[in-house]
Amino acid sequence: MKQTSSSHVVLAHGGGGELTRKLLSERVIPRLANEFLDPLTDSAVLPAVEGEICFTTDSYVVEPLIFPGGDIGRLAICGTVNDLAVMGARPLALSVGLILEEGLPLELLDRVVDSMAAAAKEAAVPVVTGDTKVIEQRGGSGMTITTAGVGAMRAGFRPGAGLIEAGDRVIVSGLIAEHGLAVMAARESLGIDSLLKSDAAPLAGLVKTVCDACHTIRFVRDPTRGGVAGVVADLVDDAALGVEIEESALPIAPAVRHAAELLGLDPLTVANEGKIVIVVSEEDAERALEACRSHPLGRAATIVGRIVESDPPLAELITRIGGRLVIQRPYGEELPRIC
Repeated sequence: MKQTSSSHVVLAHGGGGELTRKLLSERVIPRLANEFLDPLTDSAVLPAVEGEICFTTDSYVVEPLIFPGGDIGRLAICGTVNDLAVMGARPLALSVGLILEEGLPLELLDRVVDSMAAAAKEAAVPVVTGDTKVIEQRGGSGMTITTAGVGAMRAGFRPGAGLIEAGDRVIVSGLIAEHGLAVMAARESLGIDSLLKSDAAPLAGLVKTVCDACHTIRFVRDPTRGGVAGVVADLVDDAALGVEIEESALPIAPAVRHAAELLGLDPLTVANEGKIVIVVSEEDAERALEACRSHPLGRAATIVGRIVESDPPLAELITRIGGRLVIQRPYGEELPRIC
């Protein structure tokens, strides 16, 4: 069937003429409208804030574009908000760059932009500027999104591996490995899509809740590519201390465990898009856990391990039968194009 400008993206949509104007004015701008975006100037003008500014950028190439629990639009907004949040920053504004392939159904574009708008509203952060380009069909998923975000740093809060001490506790804010396996199950048609959903969610509110409740938060990270395994491996390298994770404490849903077994994957290495790993002092651990569980996105939070002195420093999984396995970050990208 011939693709037309009334139903699909065509190269002329990126040419700067009438079709470009119609694409933006009818399908993008109204969905993301706010006081900073509406003037449509070359750059957004934002109000000044006190203190330091946090800035981040990321790109999203997930395939398929729509998956159980989300789509590339929600993923892009949540991922950038979360990169600000784990630094202790309050997200202030986002930018969005859309790279569209000719042939992309306009109905699909509408869904993705609607999803971005909903996620931005959920995160209480506006999309204040952006750009759209159209390229030839290249056999990809049809769309790539690049986002950037700025946030205001929380006064006096600078989490980092250098603050970690032996005896500290490791908390995971909820069920792990949901995002990566939901995307892979949809891509590979495993037949268990209905049991798996991406956890993509904006985490600034959860991080603020925990930080407001505790004064000894040492470290916060969202375990995206590389999963929890990647985070604890980084902790060992950066803190020069050991990490012990209790296998029996890891929060893993039965459907996730089943999908991981089908694909031959370790849930510890699978990406999450709506979880945080927190390291907190032993005396504050229960308070941090209670704070997590008081927030809708942290109700399944669990203390999964502790920081220990070890020579050499290792990240180890304490198995259910008392054995020890070294936790290593994945050698390469076991699950490509999941974010």
